[in-house]
Amino acid sequence: MSGESGHVPVLLDEVLTALEVKAGGRYVDCTLGRGGHAMAIVARGGEVLGLDADPEAITQVTLTLPAPAAAGEGSVGSLRLAQAYFDELERVAADFGPVDGVLFDLGVSSPQLDDAARGFSFSKEGPLDMRFDPGQGQPAARLVNQATVEELTHIFRDYGEEPHARRMARAIDAARPLRTTSELAAVIEHAAGGRGRIHPATRIFQALRIATNRELERLQNALEQAVRVLRGGGRLVVISFHSLEDRIIKSFLAQESRDCICPPRVPVCVCGHKASLRLVNRKPVVPADAELLSNPRARSAKLRAAERI
Repeated sequence: MSGESGHVPVLLDEVLTALEVKAGGRYVDCTLGRGGHAMAIVARGGEVLGLDADPEAITQVTLTLPAPAAAGEGSVGSLRLAQAYFDELERVAADFGPVDGVLFDLGVSSPQLDDAARGFSFSKEGPLDMRFDPGQGQPAARLVNQATVEELTHIFRDYGEEPHARRMARAIDAARPLRTTSELAAVIEHAAGGRGRIHPATRIFQALRIATNRELERLQNALEQAVRVLRGGGRLVVISFHSLEDRIIKSFLAQESRDCICPPRVPVCVCGHKASLRLVNRKPVVPADAELLSNPRARSAKLRAAERI
């Protein structure tokens, strides 16, 4: 799906290969975004259920659907859309599964970053929102202005891996109330003593976004649901963009690809756990140099895949 926007989804060829897309197969794209991955699967004859928490994403993909694909005519593939967080996968796909593949392309999308009104980017003046679904939950401003120093420290350390988490929390506490992304970025930059190679607000904004949308909690839940909706031989493919996500994915796949998960000190297995997945790639797949030249935002992408036993 390149179209007028020129958008090419990250690791597209690698995703299609990992999913083993086939005509008539059923696939769930849990993070629809602009629909690039989903439409590429449809073009190969797949039936796709596309989920996204962001209502704007659903609207934009609906507007860009070619008429035959939208109506299910003139193409062996089809696309069904649903506004939902990916941890609602099992419920939304109840009448669609079992499926041949489940895809997660995690993190914030380019349209969300580029829209100042969404509040995801510290380089654009906007409200401190950061919600994927603006109709649910509380905006990031609530955390910024109401969370205690201890709570902010925890968020920055655990979700942003910020080495100076407490210093940043105290700086925010002293400057409150903060209403815009630019105000918050300026406070963080001053507390950090200026800009480095990476803007000091990068980790803070990441942490606030993750906490606001409960991303890591939702991810663990969604991965478990993905295994349950996959048919035997179906593929689970996950693209992550930072170490926190990748750690959860790697740990989950490692656990689900072996039988016993008892602690090493237990001499005889008592857990009764049976492997549900087989790893497709031992090491994560990363973008080729050519892709990085055309899309620098893909530089931290890692793809991991497993097959349902």
